Amino acid sequence: MPLDSHPDFGNNAQLSARLGLIADGRFADQGLGWVATLGMSLSLEHFSAMVENAVGRKPFVFGNADKELRRVAWCTGGVQGYFEEAIAAGADVYVSGEVSEQTMHIAAGHHATERYGVQAVGAHLSEQFDIDNPV
Repeated sequence: MPLDSHPDFGNNAQLSARLGLIADGRFADQGLGWVATLGMSLSLEHFSAMVENAVGRKPFVFGNADKELRRVAWCTGGVQGYFEEAIAAGADVYVSGEVSEQTMHIAAGHHATERYGVQAVGAHLSEQFDIDNPV
């Protein structure tokens, strides 16, 4: 199973922790996409700023900046093909690490969304085997 999907160390789990999201569902092939209901409505502009703060890169955003969001879907890496599944899961916004040319204005960045899973694995191994973790 891809690192994206691991419930503890996966890139999706790590991105959700950085965004303060608690997944309440999954979608798409192998449950790779995750979805969460926000505790309170956020504007697209506010959520975009949260993503930028979490991944260190301003995401490309397409849509109404004042739109109120209640449900967030995400899948790290190159999964631009899951937009329909995210919509079917009830998402108001979808965070993807990579997009095709048609969707280039809504990606947070492949590398930016996928670096935390391997860091979590490193931290876990460091703790389990009492070794220094340079991350």
